[in-house]
Amino acid sequence: VQLQASGGGLVQAGGSLRLSCAASGRTFNSYAMTWFRQAPGKGRAFVAAVGRGGGATYYADSVKGRFTISRESTKNTMYLQMNSLKPEDTAVYYCAAASVPDSALGKAYNYASWGQGTLVTVSS
Repeated sequence: VQLQASGGGLVQAGGSLRLSCAASGRTFNSYAMTWFRQAPGKGRAFVAAVGRGGGATYYADSVKGRFTISRESTKNTMYLQMNSLKPEDTAVYYCAAASVPDSALGKAYNYASWGQGTLVTVSS
């Protein structure tokens, strides 16, 4: 599956952004979908994941209560609604797809399909 992320930008602290990840192909529903992020000088970190059916969602502690992940199968698209943004949310955000158990979704090395990344910058 090929992925394309979009929706990043510059926002003030406390603001909101919605990221999108469009998937190609007819196998979208076969994959769990995940957002990772990479801040300058740091490794790629798990942000949120949504299972194949869209019912199960998982979040990093740092974004719980502020971010919401969802997927729309009719559009082959995943979303990340980000509210109450903080300067420490500044990063390049990557979407990824994997056919692995939900317990494995938090590890970047389990993913073979990645989007190109979209930059989110939160100013203080």
